[in-house]
Amino acid sequence: MKIFKILSMAAVVLAVLGMVSCNSKKFHVSGQISEAQDSVLYFENMSLNGPVAVDSVRLAADGSFAFSGEAPESPEFYRLRIAGQIIHVAIDSTENIKVKASYPVMSSQYEIQGSDDNDKIKELALLQLDLQSRINATMNDACTGVDSVEVAVAELLQAYKENVKTRYIFKEPMKAYAYFALFQTYQLGNMQALVFNPRANADDVKVFAAVATSWDTFYPKAERGVNLHNIALEGMKNVRIVRNQQAASQIDASKISVTGLIDIALPDNKGMTRRLTDLKGKVILLDFHAFGAKESAGRIMALRDLYNKYHAQGLEIYQVSVDGDEHFWKTQTAALPWISVKDGSGQVLRTYNVQVIPSFFLIDRSNSLYKRAEQIKDLDVEIKSLL
Repeated sequence: MKIFKILSMAAVVLAVLGMVSCNSKKFHVSGQISEAQDSVLYFENMSLNGPVAVDSVRLAADGSFAFSGEAPESPEFYRLRIAGQIIHVAIDSTENIKVKASYPVMSSQYEIQGSDDNDKIKELALLQLDLQSRINATMNDACTGVDSVEVAVAELLQAYKENVKTRYIFKEPMKAYAYFALFQTYQLGNMQALVFNPRANADDVKVFAAVATSWDTFYPKAERGVNLHNIALEGMKNVRIVRNQQAASQIDASKISVTGLIDIALPDNKGMTRRLTDLKGKVILLDFHAFGAKESAGRIMALRDLYNKYHAQGLEIYQVSVDGDEHFWKTQTAALPWISVKDGSGQVLRTYNVQVIPSFFLIDRSNSLYKRAEQIKDLDVEIKSLL
């Protein structure tokens, strides 16, 4: 009897130890980053709310590092970062990932071992860098007009999306690299946007939905899968609204001036209708702004400086707010000296193909569209050249 009790206790202890062991499964990310002595290497979790620091190490002469964490139940995403140089890493369960790179080119030149997902993520990262390089070259081509630049960038993005959809996302939508591809971004001037736009592009919404459905099957109730579903559903709703508005309100040809500028006629913060074409003869900064954004105050101060400097010489600012709360907008704009209107329906944003806020356009004295934000390196210099 006593022997039986001892054996029973031993079984319980082993079971508890087994449970502890199962609940403490780890993944490991290690390797070397040369030419980076005394640099701080950060290991960050790319959470749904943005990067979260997990660990860090100051690299020694040999550049070796080792990080570990609790094994996730569904694919999770991390990154290794030194300053602006980043290597993306996907973790699925108890993987052992080995990374070898050299600073300061670790983003584009690195070796990674341990999973097929990370091989694919590396391919996607390099494709993204190439896309950005092509966009930059297009934007910096002084011989290309504003309309041509817009068309060229749109063509680059479309070709990129078709390639990524076919080779990566639709091929294995349940994979971590397919999820990673959905959230790749590109830079236009000082503004960043998603390559796949699930807010308003019907085809892109379908891509998000495909991955969401697959994650439902392979990782039921995973937080990232639920988030994908919410994004897809919101996108479908937005697309329906846009289609209904477009069907009900096509752009009237009379709104387009002889210069090709599409007119805007919206009530300002005092209730007076303000037309963009009424400002012909002035240099216009057509600005799209959100007063609820965290960088709003600093940007408004910068606009005040420009207005105070050049208004007497012929500069006017026509600012279109995208804030939903009208009272908040009127409060924020009450003391501003320039024209402040609000685009409640989003029709003006769609007409001018504004996908990122803040954004702006410069319009010359003849009421012709001159340049958009992504083409302007020094706004002060550009305004001065038009006055």
